[in-house]
Amino acid sequence: MMIGIPRETGKKERRVPLIPETVKKLADLGAEVVVEKDMGAGSDYTDDQYVQAGAKVVGRDELLASCDLVLRLEKPPAKEVDKLKEGAVHISYLDPFNEKELVRSIAERRVHAISMEMIPRTTRAQKMDSLSSQASLAGYVAVLLAAERLDRIFPMMVTPAGTLSPARVFIIGAGVAGLQAIATAHRLGARVEAFDTRPVVEEQVQSLGAKFVKVDLGETGETKDGYAKELTEEQLRKQQEVMAKHCAASDVVITTAQVFGRKAPRILTKEMIASMRPGSVVIDMAIESGGNVEGSKLDEEVEIGGVRIIGFPNLAGRVPVHASQMYSSNVGNLIMEFWDKEKKMFVLDTEDEIIKGCLVTHDGRVWNERLKEMYNS
Repeated sequence: MMIGIPRETGKKERRVPLIPETVKKLADLGAEVVVEKDMGAGSDYTDDQYVQAGAKVVGRDELLASCDLVLRLEKPPAKEVDKLKEGAVHISYLDPFNEKELVRSIAERRVHAISMEMIPRTTRAQKMDSLSSQASLAGYVAVLLAAERLDRIFPMMVTPAGTLSPARVFIIGAGVAGLQAIATAHRLGARVEAFDTRPVVEEQVQSLGAKFVKVDLGETGETKDGYAKELTEEQLRKQQEVMAKHCAASDVVITTAQVFGRKAPRILTKEMIASMRPGSVVIDMAIESGGNVEGSKLDEEVEIGGVRIIGFPNLAGRVPVHASQMYSSNVGNLIMEFWDKEKKMFVLDTEDEIIKGCLVTHDGRVWNERLKEMYNS
């Protein structure tokens, strides 16, 4: 089976889908791996390293036309769908809830598309969960961005000139990204508070050194995949009332709230931002799905009333070496989980719960049960 990895085309994308270490594992299983020239350059991997790992370097068009399995990070450019080999398996992020036209064109090409965002959040699939691995790095980067932009230091410091108080950091959302942000801010010496609609995460928040902010929202919880459920308007109002007080007392606010497959909820209003001290910093980690912060702008840093609001996308991509290492491991584990050693090929087992969860197109149609109704409406 021929596995191909084309070079990512996004202007600011430095991550790569597979690192040489994973390529070697697949080559040892009998896969024929081909990569596009300079595919690994963004994360400082050379073509020679891939060749030494067992891959061949080929042209982009040849790779797309001949490979049985194509691996990427970003969704494929629409103009390249017809270049894919009919019957090939394509693995990448797809954003299938928003990219209907692209997904339909992939189905028409009779390409079997796996969306990495839709890997089930189960114990068995944990090693393939790229959303979690990348979110963890994004949470770390968000705190470093805030620390660099803030006009004061994070830790308490006792000096001959007096004692400097620690920065106050308020993190909204204690999922994977939020928990890593909590841990990083705490390690840097900040005084950390965190809020989440799921009371079940209180113990995790406290174990990382932060205070858990409690709000009586009535019945909340999480989906079967571990995501926070969408709140009602009344619950959002109650949440905002409490959060406004904590935002006003904070030097840094980091928002991480997202609802899978939907626009991110608006959490911070301009009135809440206006209550913050000039020089404070807000990091909107949900900017790619619409943003949690009123006034935040995609890929921009704006200022409202002296408060810096940062809406940079792809935070994990700012540490591309480790982000590539983690994504490569996730994709490699997915392939190896369904690798037939005798036939030396990736087997698309449509009866398996993992494949059922992440396979979007199959046999010329939108196949995923979660997407069928939306695509047929």
